[in-house]
Amino acid sequence: MKAMIFAAGLGTRLKPLTDTMPKALVPLVGKPLLQWQVEKLRDAGITDIMVNVHHFPDMIIDTIRRNQGWGCHIEVSDERDELLDTGGGLRKALPLLDHEPVLACNVDILSNIDIRTLIARYEQTGVSQLVVSDRQTQRYLCFDENDQLCGWTNITTGELKGKDGRHLAFSGMQILNEKALRLLDTMSDEKFSLIAYYLHSMSNVPLQAFMPANYRMMDVGKIDQIEQAEAFAESL
Repeated sequence: MKAMIFAAGLGTRLKPLTDTMPKALVPLVGKPLLQWQVEKLRDAGITDIMVNVHHFPDMIIDTIRRNQGWGCHIEVSDERDELLDTGGGLRKALPLLDHEPVLACNVDILSNIDIRTLIARYEQTGVSQLVVSDRQTQRYLCFDENDQLCGWTNITTGELKGKDGRHLAFSGMQILNEKALRLLDTMSDEKFSLIAYYLHSMSNVPLQAFMPANYRMMDVGKIDQIEQAEAFAESL
């Protein structure tokens, strides 16, 4: 199995740090966010990794080279000309990944997930897996009685796409099988999120909820959360 780390974002909520560095290189306890993700994947046995870049791309490329990929084979999908969001970024990288399934994750989400349990669920079912939690938020994925994705809702605005169901919060990690990856080509836009893709394709490909036991996660998205994020990282 190969992995893709989404590291191309502008990191505007982490300003002023991201005025001089990409979000992927923001340090936590002496290690950049990218290293935290690579090492977690490596410890789960995934050593072939794709990283997309856009904001300060050469800084990320140089850091990967200097650290010899932290023991992994890391390739780069270059989006410096246009930021493609998660769905468009994954589709652009597919020819380089040349493999299925793909575990894709956000560079700025830390968690205590044992990735091996996620891989085991995928291997047991063969169904694409979306890592979710029951944390409180405004936007939720909706799942039916069989834990299959059936919709999306914003409970603040009342907006609903697809069908309502059990509300679970997406956690920025997924394993997508060959059929799900192939259907990325059915999206008409160059730039699109994976959530938009899931809602577009959920009637054609099963997308199953995976909620880890005793799950803890943190989105390192805001500058005022860095101290909290460091404490969280040290607890993993």
